Amino acid sequence: MINKHFLALAWLGLVGSVAAQPLNPAIDPLAARYSALQGTSWAAAAGYVQNKAPLFSVRPDLRLAPASTLKLLTSAAALDAFGPQHRFQTQLYIDALPDEHGVLNGNLYIRAGGDPTLGSSRVQGSLNAEQLLQRWTQQIRQAGIRKINGDVYADISLFEGPSIPAKVNWQNIGNYFAAPATALAFHDNSFQIHFAPQARHGARVEVRSAQPQTDGLRLRSFVTVDAGSTKDNAYVYGAPGQYEMEIYGTLPATRFTGYTISAALPDAPQLLTDLFVQTLESHGVDVSGRGMLLEEAPDYEAMRLLYTHFSPPLQDILYIVNKRSFNFYAEMLLRQLAVHAGHKGSVEAGLNELYRFLRRQGISTENVLLYDGSGLSRDNQLTVQTLLELLQVMAQRPDFPSYYYSLATLQDRGDLLLLRRFLAPFKRTQDVHVKGGTLDGVKAQAGYVRDQNGELIAFAFIANNLIAKDEGINRFYEDLLKLLLQQPQK
Repeated sequence: MINKHFLALAWLGLVGSVAAQPLNPAIDPLAARYSALQGTSWAAAAGYVQNKAPLFSVRPDLRLAPASTLKLLTSAAALDAFGPQHRFQTQLYIDALPDEHGVLNGNLYIRAGGDPTLGSSRVQGSLNAEQLLQRWTQQIRQAGIRKINGDVYADISLFEGPSIPAKVNWQNIGNYFAAPATALAFHDNSFQIHFAPQARHGARVEVRSAQPQTDGLRLRSFVTVDAGSTKDNAYVYGAPGQYEMEIYGTLPATRFTGYTISAALPDAPQLLTDLFVQTLESHGVDVSGRGMLLEEAPDYEAMRLLYTHFSPPLQDILYIVNKRSFNFYAEMLLRQLAVHAGHKGSVEAGLNELYRFLRRQGISTENVLLYDGSGLSRDNQLTVQTLLELLQVMAQRPDFPSYYYSLATLQDRGDLLLLRRFLAPFKRTQDVHVKGGTLDGVKAQAGYVRDQNGELIAFAFIANNLIAKDEGINRFYEDLLKLLLQQPQK
């Protein structure tokens, strides 16, 4: 015989659960409309920011691959460590003074500070590659140096360990979105490959040139034309330090202009050092030696500081990390977390600091297993509850505007592009800020929306094991966002 008191308690528990998650009953009927969710593992959670009142929670503790929504953790930890106005430094030193004839009988040193934006044109206020080299050369000439009887050294000792996280897919290594993180970065640690025009379906597409030019680089193209596609489906295969690369896949047909893709530089610190030597010589500063890398830091106390180069502020870097979902900057910031804590910049040390940051915010790391700072590895695991709690915590911080405005809106290309169609008619385009994530078999979105009263809601949706690029998953996420935008229901 069933105990009546047990039934009463069970009923009260069910009522309490529904009341605690008022929108839960609406989620399953929404999900049932979409065949894209069949056979997948998915979870979703949302709640108000101010009082943390929950709205819905479906499988909140299910560990899933987050793809690029992991950048929300890395960027939050970077803001906490450095502050939004922090600028990373790269310094030029000499170990002797030039004589009256402008001759430096000694060496020139580049002290790498892990600035991800060196020579990049992605971030507002950053000098591009040519401007950077010109600026540094100008500083040498202003110091009265006209000849260097020595070498140009790049000190890359700030970082250590593998420059690419261990769990990154081999198909990704060699491409710009898996560029190695190095203490001395240059040109986003990537280069452009220009292909000759080719319009015939199935024909081989030949490499025309690469920029910036890198000594010893050899590119072998096995790319063919897919006349029925408009997308870049070419992949570059090459590991860090490997100067012979192979390119496979397909590119769209082109008749006149050709096609350009980006790939990871095999050794960005060496390239920057070599180009600096070349630029010095082309501007009247003779260099008797060559560009060399140092893995152990020299004694800078015994040297003279000539120039300090500053990156754009961190908040502008985060704009690219999240709005453009730029993996390279996220991986550089992960290593900077370790440096800030007094360690060498490595993946392992950076992840340890990321875990510590979460725990300091009162967020459990029991269901968090990370291998990188960008979300590129399919082996990363976390829960929608972790993302939700982080988003709620960040909304209470004084640096929240830098975090909030780094997320994509309807005015941006990328993560929210697919949402413009349904949000624009509601005239609510300003009310959604999203970080999206996509890997093979993974689609995730997390961020903030405002309800009808302007109150901020945090949300996180993740689906794994998707078997096709079915737009149904995006439509499901749209339905969830619509539900949140329509709160509070009257």
